[in-house]
Amino acid sequence: METTELLFTICNTSILGAWVLLLFVPNWKFTIVLSKRPFIPLLLSFVYLYFMTVNGGMGSVDFSSLDGIIALYENSTPELIAAGWLHYLAFDFWVGCWILREAKSKKIKHLWIIIPLLATFMLGPVGVLLYEATKLILRK
Repeated sequence: METTELLFTICNTSILGAWVLLLFVPNWKFTIVLSKRPFIPLLLSFVYLYFMTVNGGMGSVDFSSLDGIIALYENSTPELIAAGWLHYLAFDFWVGCWILREAKSKKIKHLWIIIPLLATFMLGPVGVLLYEATKLILRK
């Protein structure tokens, strides 16, 4: 297995374990440490930097238009696509940790945030929307 595929597989599989901890054992000491410190996003960031370095950067990408973003993916390398995916994994997990910490600080029962956490894992911003909706529902 080549380096890109191996690193991608390790990151993509490992994040599943981290999400399982947030979802099912949120009060375990290791999960608490994981949610308070950005270990997972930092590790993903190092692999992201590796992929970007191997790719030679992003060149002259036009982020100001949809056509520019489409061109980025049409003309990209496996490393650049992997870096893009790690970007999502890192930030979605960071947001999931924030949801977990904030819910605990607001004394929201964990059962209420399972759906928002799952949505954050699978759909990113939709999870934040559901979490905010959950807070509104619980406030009433």
